Amino acid sequence: MSRRPSQIRMPSWLPLDPYILLLIGTVVLATLLPASGQAAQAVGGASTGAVALLFFLYGARLSTREALDGLRHWRLHLTVLVCTFALFPLLGLAARGLVPYVLTPELYGGLLFLCLVPSTIQSSIAFTSIARGNVPAAICAGSFSSLVGIVATPLLAALLIGGAAGGFSADSVLKIVLQLLAPFVAGQLLRRWVGGFLLRHKKALGYVDRGSILLVVYTAFGHGVTEGIWQRVSPGRLGALLGVEVVLLATMLAVSWYGARRLGFDRADRIAIQFAGSKKSLAAGLPMASVLFGAEASLAVLPLMLFHQMQLMVCAVLAKRRSRDGEQRTRETGRSDSGTGAAWRRSSPTGV
Repeated sequence: MSRRPSQIRMPSWLPLDPYILLLIGTVVLATLLPASGQAAQAVGGASTGAVALLFFLYGARLSTREALDGLRHWRLHLTVLVCTFALFPLLGLAARGLVPYVLTPELYGGLLFLCLVPSTIQSSIAFTSIARGNVPAAICAGSFSSLVGIVATPLLAALLIGGAAGGFSADSVLKIVLQLLAPFVAGQLLRRWVGGFLLRHKKALGYVDRGSILLVVYTAFGHGVTEGIWQRVSPGRLGALLGVEVVLLATMLAVSWYGARRLGFDRADRIAIQFAGSKKSLAAGLPMASVLFGAEASLAVLPLMLFHQMQLMVCAVLAKRRSRDGEQRTRETGRSDSGTGAAWRRSSPTGV
């Protein structure tokens, strides 16, 4: 959370994010060379360990003090949380009417899970910075969303998706506690001693993060291939899923922007709300899906992977448009329309 906006490297307008190319390559590898037999058991065990490691690192990196400092802007954070964990799920539930005519039950389960995943952190910060919005608010909002999602996403998935996500069985609760909550709490408790190490090796640990997610993707899709995933999803169904997600993203971008204006937020805050409240985290969603869905994780993560790439492409264009609008407003009024963002930068204890 302590990185300066100028240090955040976000790719400019590209057809594909390079990391998405790696994810696609991993799916292709899992399709051509899925693990089987003892190799599948070994990969599955490594994937389970990778999920626990990811959530340990999430806990160890989250600064409790900075998160508490961010509570001064509680209305903004509450608005983002409502977008992420209330409006998104309501839209997901409304999409139930598309089954079986547009979406298969399995794809709908993945779409609904997508609606329950927490917001992103880094891309929300980067797009907010590009658009000349309230960057510190985006930092805190993304962090709060991720923190709440550790508990809210599994519980909402068990409640709304039911049997496909394991329901409220003792086994599913135990998996959530052991693979998600326990490592996260351990990271928070040990942050005092390991925080410095993580800070010094941030780049290397970034590779660990992404490598772990790639392993989760390989495990999920490899198992899906052995179960005939590509025979269960036709190109027409994939196209229909993509169209539904276009509508979903457009709706949340519009609701978060105009809704924030009706609530009285200034332009800088509305930018932070729009980018933090309309996106979903692939990094948090993939490992959660592997725990919650088990054998069905391959179909469950497919909508999230498509939505993640779409949101990057659309928000990259939108952020540049917001930036140009902000520059024009500055020229016309003779002052920067930075609102709360500028004040927070001056008072932020993190120096952001």
